Amino acid sequence: MHDQLTRRAFLGAAAGAAVLAGCGTGPSSGGGRLRAAFAGGGATEVLDPHLANLFVEAARAKAMFDKLADLGDDVAPRPRLAERWEASADLRTWRVTLREAVFHDGKPVRAQDVLASYARILDPKGAYRARSSLALIDLGDSRAVDERTVEFALKRPFAEFPNALAAFGAYIVPAGLRDFSKPVGSGPFRFASWQPGRAVLLARNPDYWDGAPHIGELEFLIANEESARMNALLGGQVEYAHDISPATARRHGSRARFVHSPNSNMQAFAMKVDRPPFDDRDLREALFLLADRRRLVDTTMPGAGQVGNDLFGKGYLHYAAGIPQREPDLDRAKALIRKAGADGTTIELTTSQAASGFVEAATVFADQIRAAGLKAKVVTGDKDTYWSDILKRGTLVSFRSGAMPIETHISQRLLSHSTTNATRWARPDFDALYDRAVSSPREQDRKDAFDRMQRMLHAEGGLLVWGFADGIVATARNVTGVRGAPMNTLDWARFDKVRLG
Repeated sequence: MHDQLTRRAFLGAAAGAAVLAGCGTGPSSGGGRLRAAFAGGGATEVLDPHLANLFVEAARAKAMFDKLADLGDDVAPRPRLAERWEASADLRTWRVTLREAVFHDGKPVRAQDVLASYARILDPKGAYRARSSLALIDLGDSRAVDERTVEFALKRPFAEFPNALAAFGAYIVPAGLRDFSKPVGSGPFRFASWQPGRAVLLARNPDYWDGAPHIGELEFLIANEESARMNALLGGQVEYAHDISPATARRHGSRARFVHSPNSNMQAFAMKVDRPPFDDRDLREALFLLADRRRLVDTTMPGAGQVGNDLFGKGYLHYAAGIPQREPDLDRAKALIRKAGADGTTIELTTSQAASGFVEAATVFADQIRAAGLKAKVVTGDKDTYWSDILKRGTLVSFRSGAMPIETHISQRLLSHSTTNATRWARPDFDALYDRAVSSPREQDRKDAFDRMQRMLHAEGGLLVWGFADGIVATARNVTGVRGAPMNTLDWARFDKVRLG
């Protein structure tokens, strides 16, 4: 997230909101206006839901648009615009039945709109985030059976296809829509006005298929500095402030409501297993054992995180909860370092200001590395290019991830051909297990395969998952209905269920 906009810019956005209110767009009879402060991207922000990347863009997209499915608290897909889905016996054809819903212009949501939306996302000329998730669809053989039924043909058997329907950015827009300066969706709020980089005003959609919102208007304001968001909330300029640090929540605990969203961000260090020194399994295991995860959590996110067990997706569907929690064992770590012939080796740990807490966690972990008899050098990378840099460079890097299905995490980051494989893990037997999991019609077979994959990663992989951070939002005392769901899931930033008291 960008974090350089000044408080002056936020106050300018608030002034703009006041101008809008003076022009007759103030609170309506639907329950008043809720003002939400997010960090933003300035001139780079978009209202196109297929291009959404920042948290503010994702929150605005879900307010104005719908996906066929979205992710529940366990990060498993739940039907949304899709009333139901069913697969053929060979898992290569999926029939999706749409619920009765209408776009903001009054036109019904049709099967043709779904196919056109997915065709746009799959267009290689566009930089659409959901493309990789939808790439298994054979659009040429897919069809609209009738106005409310879509039949998707897949390029291969895929039991986890509903994950693709819930993919980040896989929103349904009217066929032919190209101008997103005044977007038309089917979501709980309708577009009213936009001041790029400053404010977006939305109005209650009384005809929303899932029930009309409780508030009359929803306004997104941009404040990149956390202090500006928090001060605006305490000063009564906004009723909702996104992305608040644990320290700020503790400091102002008696002056606002703070809602925690557990398991929102995995916190980890990624060891590249295809190059020295971490091509040595013993040295990788040594780092797993020298890591004091409790100290890392307590130091960087006290009261707002959980200890990890070197696996992604704690509490999510398919998570291997049966693997015992790994505990620090400094003596065993030292013995493995000696076995690897790595005594005195300098471990270069690349980190960055690209994510909150990265540098602090790297500093703590460097001390733990040194306590095991290794040397540690912390290198701070360019925050603007960090995420692309660490895919190719470095040996040990700070890493994080938001919520997504475990299947998606594996397919995007851990297969031999994955394009965002930060650990460079590449094992044909692991790839084969994944293929078995997603092509099996039996749920138990899939569960067993995902469990075996995670046991392999826990024993031999390169991802040292030390914690899971809560997402934290602050709200005014008169706001109710804000749920602590993992960020980027269905009930995160779900403003249609919020009330102003």
